[in-house]
Amino acid sequence: MSLLRTRGLEAFYGDFQALFGVDLEIAEGEVLAVIGANGAGKSTLLRTICGVLKAPRDAVHFDGEPIGGLRPGEIARRGIAMVPEGRRLFPSLSVEENLRIGEQSRRRGAWTLEAVYALFPMLRDKRGAPATSLSGGQQQMVAIGRALVANPRLLLCDEMSLGLAPIVVKEIYAALPAVVAGGLSVILVEQDISLACGVSDRLYCLQEGRVTLSGPSASFGREDISRAYFGADLGDYGAPRA
Repeated sequence: MSLLRTRGLEAFYGDFQALFGVDLEIAEGEVLAVIGANGAGKSTLLRTICGVLKAPRDAVHFDGEPIGGLRPGEIARRGIAMVPEGRRLFPSLSVEENLRIGEQSRRRGAWTLEAVYALFPMLRDKRGAPATSLSGGQQQMVAIGRALVANPRLLLCDEMSLGLAPIVVKEIYAALPAVVAGGLSVILVEQDISLACGVSDRLYCLQEGRVTLSGPSASFGREDISRAYFGADLGDYGAPRA
């Protein structure tokens, strides 16, 4: 049975419809990548799953139970945590205080502050520093750690590589195997298509709020992804070209 499943999922910003009948599922321990151009609906999909945007109750099922329309706090307590785009740390709080915010919806599990410090050792030395004094990559590690200490079963990651240097992105993604080793599932929204394909088991592509491609990440060639992504030539999986 799938850990999370959406069926006919729609989402709206007022009168504007952003998602159209999205069917998606992820199993325990699976890494799922969601790709697409800007405005394709990737972030909207994550926001709807975690309850920031409301969905019909039966449009989203988690662990066999309908969760559409539940409040974000209730969804978090059931085991879904979000690493938001832009990290969204609290500037007035220290690194450790930001990490401890994740404990507010904490479930029983192996992820503790010490486990996060073992995963990202540089955070231990900066635990008392203001979160905004850290580099962009270190702030991203705090955002990931904050989500992990809640001990979720499903981790939603929105554009973790955005604005970071390639060497920093490589360091962050190097931690992914340790994150999923205990059976944690991950839905990863990522603009870097090559990276998304390399770290995921399966892939979904969105275009204008609709699924245009889905299946095992290793099964798709450049032309498959190019047509589904933007109807344009993506070169070597880089930025779209007209």
